[in-house]
Formats: sequence, structure tokens, C-alpha cells
Amino acid sequence: MMRGWQSAVASAVLGLALWQGVVWAYDLPRFILPGPVLVAETMWKSRALIAEHTLITATEVLIGLVLGAVLGGLSAIGLAASPMARSLVKPLLVFSQAIPVFALAPILTLWLGYGLGSKIAMAVIIIYFPVTSSFFDALMRTNPDWLGLARVMGARPARIMWHIRIPAALPGFASGLRLAAVYAPIGAIIGEWVGASKGLGYLMLLANGRAKIDLMFAALIVLAIFTILLHVAVGKLAEKLFERA
Repeated sequence: MMRGWQSAVASAVLGLALWQGVVWAYDLPRFILPGPVLVAETMWKSRALIAEHTLITATEVLIGLVLGAVLGGLSAIGLAASPMARSLVKPLLVFSQAIPVFALAPILTLWLGYGLGSKIAMAVIIIYFPVTSSFFDALMRTNPDWLGLARVMGARPARIMWHIRIPAALPGFASGLRLAAVYAPIGAIIGEWVGASKGLGYLMLLANGRAKIDLMFAALIVLAIFTILLHVAVGKLAEKLFERA
């Protein structure tokens, strides 16, 4: 039985083989679907350009991830601690998910400009709900026997929250962070598509407009690799800090 990294490598090789097979079978021109070899060559030749735009997108994603995780965690604690907050705020959070993020991107660009601010805001918005929802659900599922024992011993709600409910809910917070690590790049890329002068999303649009499809695929693959690495890193960090706490 193959290990995790061996399965990942095998899946990647299979995917590349299928990709190249489609290109050969249908004799597709490079401006429709470039082969993986051509994309790899473009990635190497344009490595400085891709690295520059990757750094911008990575900065947006990481800042958005940290802010979204902090805001989501605090919101979940506030909702779990206050029945009034749950009755007033929780419906608004659910309603906010009915608004397509694509519709918010132009508004945020208008308000915050074409710099990092609007892209970070998009990343925060798109990951805020998964973090809040996962952590809140975990907080509300605290073992009732533990809560009852704490109340019998005279513990105040704040101490119950800090010493019992939050530690017990940390695995749920970790699950929210894993989802956030996947969603955060989506928010940043959407923001770059709407309006930006740097970033992988901007580079993909620029390459597509100039019919440099190989460069567009190279940027897309770099984005996918970055997202996978971010997901793995956040998962490992969350497991170390929260699930084994």
C-alpha cells in the first residue's frame, strides 16, 4: 500500500499522462491546450515573472487567512456565549452566504482600491463563514456532563468558556482552518480578476488576453501547488497546536 506522498506523486504522474494523451489524441494547438512539457518550459523561462506575482498573491492569502481565522474564532466564541447574539447575528451570517462573492469583488475594489486591501478583504470574507461555522458548532457540542460539573462547582460562564468549551472545540476550529486554507486563494484570485496590477490572477488574465495559454496554465499550476502546500501546512500546524493540545 502506497504512502500519502507516493499516492500524490502517482496521481500527479497519471494526471500529466492523461493531459498529454488528450493533446496528442486530438492534435490540439498550443493556443487551445498546451502540453505539460510546453507548460513546464514556460514555467522555467518565466520563473522570475511568476515568482513575482506569486509573492503578491501569497501575501494576500496569508494575511487574509490570519485575519479571517481570528475574526471567525472571536465571532464563534461570541455567538456561543450569547443567546442574544445568536438570535440577531447568526441569521445575518447565513444571509451573507447567499450573496455571490463575485458580486462583492467590484464593490470592494471600488471602496478599497486596486491594491492589496481589496484582495485581502475578499479572502477574509470567503473564509470567515467556514471558520465561524465550524468553531461555533464545536463550541455548542461541548460535553454537557462537563458543563454541568463545572456549574455545580461554581464556575462562572467566562471560566467555563475559556477552560472547558474552547479547549474541547479546538478540533472544530482546526477543521475550519483546513477549509479556510483552500478557500482563501479563491478570494484573492477573484479580487485580482476584478481589478489588480499584480498577482497570479492578474497574470492569468494578462496571459489569456495575449493568447499566451502556456503562461496562463503555468500560473494556474503554481496557484494549485501553492494552495495544496498551504492546505497541508495549515493542517499540520492545526494538528500540532489544537488537536493534540
